[in-house]
Amino acid sequence: MPFMRYAAFLSAASLALAAPLNAQNSEGTTVTQPTSPPTAEKREHSYSHHGITISDPYHWLKDQSYPTIDDEDVLDHLKAENAWFEARMKPQQELVDSLFEEMKARIKENDSTVPQRRGDYLYWSEFEEGAEYRKYYRRPVSGGSPDLILDENLLADGLEYFRLGAFSVSQNGRYLAYSADTNGSERFTARIKDLETGELLPDEIPGTLSGLVWVKNDTALVYGTADENWRVHDATMHVLGTPVSKDVELYRETQDEGFRVGAGLSAQEDWLIISTGDNETSEVRLVPADDPTAEPIVVRQRQKGVEYDVDVRDGTLWVHTNDDHVNFRLATAKLDKPGEWTTLIAGSDEFYLTDFELFKDFYVTEGRLRGLDQIQLRSYADPNLVKPVAFAEASFSAGLSNNPEYDQDRLRLAYESMVTPDSVYDYHVATGELELLKQQEIPSGYDPSLYTTERVEIAARDGTKVPVSIIMRKDRPKTGPLHLYAYGAYGYAVPPGFSTSRLSLVDRGYAYAIAHIRGGDDLGRKWYLQGKLNERTNTFNDFVDVAKGLIDQGYTEKGKISISGGSAGGELMGVVVNTDPDLWGAVVAHVPFVDVLSTMLDEDLPLTPGEWPEWGNPILSKQAFAYILSYSPYDQVVAQDYPPMLVTAGLNDPRVTYWEPAKWVAKLREVKTGDSELLLKTNMGAGHGGKSGRFQSIYETAEEVAFILWQMGEAE
Repeated sequence: MPFMRYAAFLSAASLALAAPLNAQNSEGTTVTQPTSPPTAEKREHSYSHHGITISDPYHWLKDQSYPTIDDEDVLDHLKAENAWFEARMKPQQELVDSLFEEMKARIKENDSTVPQRRGDYLYWSEFEEGAEYRKYYRRPVSGGSPDLILDENLLADGLEYFRLGAFSVSQNGRYLAYSADTNGSERFTARIKDLETGELLPDEIPGTLSGLVWVKNDTALVYGTADENWRVHDATMHVLGTPVSKDVELYRETQDEGFRVGAGLSAQEDWLIISTGDNETSEVRLVPADDPTAEPIVVRQRQKGVEYDVDVRDGTLWVHTNDDHVNFRLATAKLDKPGEWTTLIAGSDEFYLTDFELFKDFYVTEGRLRGLDQIQLRSYADPNLVKPVAFAEASFSAGLSNNPEYDQDRLRLAYESMVTPDSVYDYHVATGELELLKQQEIPSGYDPSLYTTERVEIAARDGTKVPVSIIMRKDRPKTGPLHLYAYGAYGYAVPPGFSTSRLSLVDRGYAYAIAHIRGGDDLGRKWYLQGKLNERTNTFNDFVDVAKGLIDQGYTEKGKISISGGSAGGELMGVVVNTDPDLWGAVVAHVPFVDVLSTMLDEDLPLTPGEWPEWGNPILSKQAFAYILSYSPYDQVVAQDYPPMLVTAGLNDPRVTYWEPAKWVAKLREVKTGDSELLLKTNMGAGHGGKSGRFQSIYETAEEVAFILWQMGEAE
């Protein structure tokens, strides 16, 4: 998967502040409460491409020593914005605290995952009451006491930020390889623990941004490192007990700057699969897992626009590809002729084939039919024998969960809907029985019969029918307030899933709607393609037209719609407040990708080369330059009344750099008319996903909901 802007924004999480208002700073001086919003200095700066000159007076907010951020002018401005946020939110503190306790009461504090077998052990994780982070356990399948194999709380002790990355137990069960990020910069340090002795090995691999894959009979790990621009161009092997300086590079991407490299094992764990690609093109190599330095097998040379991923079973290559149909086909090939693909499941206009997984006695395909998730068991012997897994609800999110063993007689599945909490099932292959193992508990109480969920279609301005998933209480007054959420990029489909924090709006009379707009792949790959590159504005138009359609259908009224989106979804927020500001009652834009043109022109930024297939390359193309300029939120800010807005940023964020929201807010403060609320808060100790602890994250969500209720005139 390429390194993209959507990670961590599948739910509406917000970011934290640097320090509480009127607290003592590090020098012991009392912070003075501001009485007016900060005004960023304008400094002359411009750039020209294709004969077009763009003025950018807030360019200075990008620290010129980035990724080091030590410019005092920049830091002082961000701190001033944080202080203004705190000053304006202080009267809402009681509401924030109330919402936090309400949301926290819906979380089972001493919770655990359902144990799953891998080899000779059952593995699971637990939260203890009051703990911010997880503990990871295992016990022998044959019986015995649980062993604590990793404690995130100990690893995070004393840190402002902690995030566990890779977690990989060796095939023989002796070693645990894991990685951790301690500042939100997404540069992880990998360590190895001997689970027999409990000791950490001296091996330490800094700067990783990848999985950790056991090879060479559990004597070596394959990993990838982030370069100075957070690009992973390598698959490198570390042999346990040897210096990192002696690690062997198995593959390095040198042909395409925008490609990223990743590695994994085949279903039978006998092949190491090394993949490279960007958002539209793939290339895969295979090497024996017990001899990773052997000459690789190149499955098929890269061809622009052709994506494929592979697995291997009993010497046969399996290929999932879009080479002859936009919705992908499944094919097989011989290892001695890996590029000659024979269709097993043909591409379909109706069924979007998103994934497949191989097991000993059957294989599973996943996809979507009319936008709804499908899980299908299939026979190796009879390709026409298809056994779908059936679910009762009309709208839901379902998929394979953790199934680590090749020989499985039951499948672990994940299921939820907008009214059904997260559920874990075992599907018994022989009988077709769905066994519910666990459903998310809501300690403060939850009665699904009080809620209703609907799926409607609303016509966009070009006639395209856009699906919308909605949850609301059955006793909600007609035309009450409504919150509208969307993402709309990279082919990510926002699932119609469950959220306990969402109930804080829904129980106050809101409808909560997810717009499945183009740019995601909710209705197939074409749905994604119709929202990227030169059709990007379909995404924004869909969102606006859904809002207007919900008004026309009587779900709400103009001005009573709050909206939110993060990262590329924050770009969506930036566009629609420019084009249709009077539609929205409140707006939350999380780490928004709003300085699109400038970022796509800066090929030294972490993501830019890999992003050109998504947005276009304005360096080479005058047409791409003009098109991006036509919608780039920062460039299209105009003198008009804007709705109330809460904007977030992360100082260490490598995906959407902090200066994008900072510049945008600075320009809005300068240009916008009216007196609507405009707040920016920058998390000074984290990155793209905000605070890492579970209760810290809940608190930040409470702040977001409090802002919405306050600005919609419904604060308690």
